[in-house]
Amino acid sequence: MSDSGNVRQFEGGSKYVLDPDLKQIVNVSIALEMPLLLKGEPGTGKTMLAYAIAESLKMPLIVLNVKSSMKLIDALYQYDTLTRLNDSRFGDSSRDVSNIEDYIRMGKIGQAFVSDERVVLLIDEIDKADTDFQDDMLDILEQMQFDIIEIDKTIKAKHRPVIIITSNAKKDLSDPFLGRCNFHHIAFPDREMMREIIHVHFPDIENRLAEICIDTFYKLRDLPGIEKKPATRELINWIRALKMDPGFHAKSLEKGQVPYLGVLFKKSADYAVALARTARARRI
Repeated sequence: MSDSGNVRQFEGGSKYVLDPDLKQIVNVSIALEMPLLLKGEPGTGKTMLAYAIAESLKMPLIVLNVKSSMKLIDALYQYDTLTRLNDSRFGDSSRDVSNIEDYIRMGKIGQAFVSDERVVLLIDEIDKADTDFQDDMLDILEQMQFDIIEIDKTIKAKHRPVIIITSNAKKDLSDPFLGRCNFHHIAFPDREMMREIIHVHFPDIENRLAEICIDTFYKLRDLPGIEKKPATRELINWIRALKMDPGFHAKSLEKGQVPYLGVLFKKSADYAVALARTARARRI
């Protein structure tokens, strides 16, 4: 099974600023038919990359949000025993409850396998799962098939998905897992790339306002004592909030007045630190 020869090169999304190294590893992973493992701090665009790939290559996107309690079989399929039981007791007698296959529902990986067209499969936050889940999942993704034991049926992928896996590095991944993936670390954007990102999201923004917002943002990220630093998405939402405020003037930021800190900081302690620091800056 191979679909890589029919796929265009990934060039980036309409709202995704792509650096050359990331573009290269995405296209290499597609060509080699290997999952791409992305690491980086929250807010660096790991998840959004999958959306950009799906947009660029005109493929459907299927997202598996990994939970700590999730079992691999949940990502493959579910056997709806409760509905079958209810149908056998109270349901329409015209429905054949002996046909178990009618009560099999595909999970996210199963949906990717049975899709009539090639898809992008995003496996988000794999580090939340235990080691057995991780390794067994990659066995399935290598073989491109799994068994439904209740009906003694093997599901084989119609097309090999483009597989993107993200990790926030909260838990170490096993060596066998790492060995089966290509890898890329997405660093937090520097100021030059952040300018590009802002102008992609706000094409008409004045350069002076963009520069003041970016400068203020990086100063706030560097405040000592901040546990959860604001990420790119917080900056974009913050600029959106500023632009919606008819009373806002760029000069207020130059004077150390920073409105809407709650858009940037989501933890009470971080908010308090930022509020205290900005209040002190206004008094100086």
